[in-house]
Amino acid sequence: MQNFWAELIGTMILVILGDGVVANVVLNKTKGNNAGWIVITAGWAFAVTLGVYAVGRISGAHLNPAVTLAMAAIGNLPWDDVPAYIAAQMIGAIIGAVVVYLAYLPHWKETADPGAKLAVFCTGPAIRSPMANLITEFVGTWVLVFATSAIGANFAAKNHGAFSNIDLAGAFSTGINPLLVGVTVFSIGLSLGGPTGYAINPARDLGPRIAHALLPIPGKGGSDWEYAWIPVVGPILGGVCGAFCFQWANGMWQ
Repeated sequence: MQNFWAELIGTMILVILGDGVVANVVLNKTKGNNAGWIVITAGWAFAVTLGVYAVGRISGAHLNPAVTLAMAAIGNLPWDDVPAYIAAQMIGAIIGAVVVYLAYLPHWKETADPGAKLAVFCTGPAIRSPMANLITEFVGTWVLVFATSAIGANFAAKNHGAFSNIDLAGAFSTGINPLLVGVTVFSIGLSLGGPTGYAINPARDLGPRIAHALLPIPGKGGSDWEYAWIPVVGPILGGVCGAFCFQWANGMWQ
């Protein structure tokens, strides 16, 4: 159960700070209104960093079903643990979104644009093109899993004298590594975030989208369920592919 609670709390922190920075930028009459894309990408990077620092020593701080499935696919996490990890991530993401809703409670009625309200909770495409959007989410999550696996492998090499088949998700949660994970997310947001808003995490997108659908947000509009499968399927495929690609590359480098 400790892994369940760690993933729930870590993902909740991730979403509180990640969705929170979007709310600060896009909702009317906030102190950060119209602060721009750099603030959003930096806020999400810090959110990931702090989420990983908070629970990395306990569960490995996956905080992302794409990471969990990727680790299981390459044998670094028992498949029996996967349902509990993903359930915790989803619940934590929903709770985190509700906290953001409460934190910005007076600002929802001050914001007329339903699209801005939805953007606080989940991603959407700049240009709606399902296949292109799916590719963008695939590529972003591929980079996330490959790069963070490399961070973990470098830690393993330093501490064990060679690359080892340890739980890479656990390794990248140690020492300065969570900060490097945040830098990775910052880089993905700056370089690849424009087309889709870089969900790169099914729980981060689907959990708050569910919260948006259920919460009594004035003038909120729809939750764009037609698009919702893309930030779920794209990250899962990209994450698993990234893990296998790193495993192959790691084998060549040993």
